[in-house]
This record gives sequence, structure tokens and C-alpha cells, in this order.
Amino acid sequence: MKEGNPHFSVGTVQHSVGWPLSNDIYGGTFMYHMGPNLVHLGMVVGLDYKNPYLNPYEEFQRVKTHPEFAKVLEGGECISYGARVLNEGGYHAVPRLHFPGGLLAGCSAGFLNVAKIKGSHNAMKTGMLAAEEIFSKFDKGEDLAEATMEGYQERYKKSWVHDELFASRNFKGGFEKGLYRGLLHSGLTQMITKGGEPWTFAHKKRDSETTEPKDKHKEIVYPKHDGKLTFDLLTNLQRSGTNHDHDQPAHLRIKKGMEGAPEVSFKKFGGPEQRFCPAKVYEYIEDEQKPGEAKLQINA
Repeated sequence: MKEGNPHFSVGTVQHSVGWPLSNDIYGGTFMYHMGPNLVHLGMVVGLDYKNPYLNPYEEFQRVKTHPEFAKVLEGGECISYGARVLNEGGYHAVPRLHFPGGLLAGCSAGFLNVAKIKGSHNAMKTGMLAAEEIFSKFDKGEDLAEATMEGYQERYKKSWVHDELFASRNFKGGFEKGLYRGLLHSGLTQMITKGGEPWTFAHKKRDSETTEPKDKHKEIVYPKHDGKLTFDLLTNLQRSGTNHDHDQPAHLRIKKGMEGAPEVSFKKFGGPEQRFCPAKVYEYIEDEQKPGEAKLQINA
């Protein structure tokens, strides 16, 4: 952040929905004004979008060109970049939290409150509940390597984490009918009923099942990066600090029996994995064995 910017104010929080995303896509942005001269800017895009040509990274670059964000960022310097997947299933997607010798706590169990885009407090609280359950087993002299932490599930159900997630259980589901209906519904459930509504919107299919064939959509041509507000992905990837040993084995592999999946993905859907990956791990290159055709290359 450039010092003296009149549009910067420590403590200000900005959220947005809509542009540059179309109204049928769930997503939005956040900007946190941090002291003394830093801003945290990010974008969340639901993976249940239809257009396989959509590129979340490029949509984020477009966000920064909006006058409301550009005036804050003007004269500043990008110092870091990162990306991650959010477990936003919330109340409906919380799994069984225990298994012999272990349990799930924090973000690994999906305790994010997607209505608030906030989960750190729930992660800490469930960590405390997990510790209480582990200590109770230890106190009884049980072998922790074999113990079943079934009490942890009950502790979660009796905690305010459960109550908070239950109150926002319908937030994401409301947006499956579009942006404006989703906003109206979220206002009703978050400000008035506060979880007391007698209906439940459960997600009934995988996000990947909403992806439509490329023939139903036009390819999206994104603006050229200016090197000031917008940057190419590889430039920002360097800012992420990601580092792997040159002899580290690839951690991403195609499942046995699914060797033909990349061909279907490329021919039917245009290879969306080369666009939704925030690190350009998936890339389609010319297949030297089949001239004129493409093959998937994993740059793990």
C-alpha cells in the first residue's frame, strides 16, 4: 500500500458480490485494510459454476480493476499471493468426526461458517473440544492409539459451533436459485429467522456435476495483464513462496482405471482443470504420439 492513500483506512472491511462474476455464479470478494499500510484482498468462487471456460484466477485479476478496489491499490506493491480450497459445505457436510486412534478438528472437518467467510474461531473451539475428549480417554488409562473418540462428536453437537453452523445451514443453498434470490433469502435467514426457518436446502449433487460441455459456452477472453494491478499466474506463483525439491516425487496422479479421463475432459469440457488450478499444475500439451491431439501433463 502506498502511504498517504486517502482511500485506505485501517480496520475497514469491504465485501462484494456480483461483478465480474455473472449472476448464476456463487462468489464474492473481500478486502481488509490492515495496519500500517497493508491490504488483504481475495476472491471466493464456488465450484458449482457451469461454464468450463471460467478461470477463477483471471476473475480475481479483473476484480482489482474495479474503481472501488483500484483506488485503494493504486501505487501499492503486491508482496504475496496464495490460494486454497474452502470446505464450505458447513452443517450439511460435517462428517463423522472420530475413528479409532484419531479425530477430525478445525477446517479438516468443514467447520467454516460460509455466511461469515469465517472459520478460525470454530477451528480453535473444536480443537479445544478434541483436547478435552483426548484427555478424558487418557485420564481413564485407555490406549490412545486404539481409542474411539465417540464423545467428541457429542461435545461438538452440544457446543456453540454446532449451533452457529445450524443457524447458517441454508445460506449457500439459497444461492442455487441465482444471486438476487440468494441475497433475499440470506437476508431473511441471517437477520430474521436466524436458523429457525422450518425448511432446509441441502446440496444434492457434486459441484463437478454442474459443469456443462464446452459447446454450450463461448470461450472467455480475459484482459491482458498490466504488471501493476494484474499479473500473470506464474509471476504470482513466485510470490507464494512455494518450494519443492527437484527430486520430490509427484503427489498428483491419475487414478488407476481412469487413464482415459483427461481425454474426455479436454474434448468434452475443454480441460477446465488447466484453468481452475491456482498453480497451473495441470497443462494440456501436444501429444507427440498422436499428432494433432493433446495430452495432460501434470506439473506437480
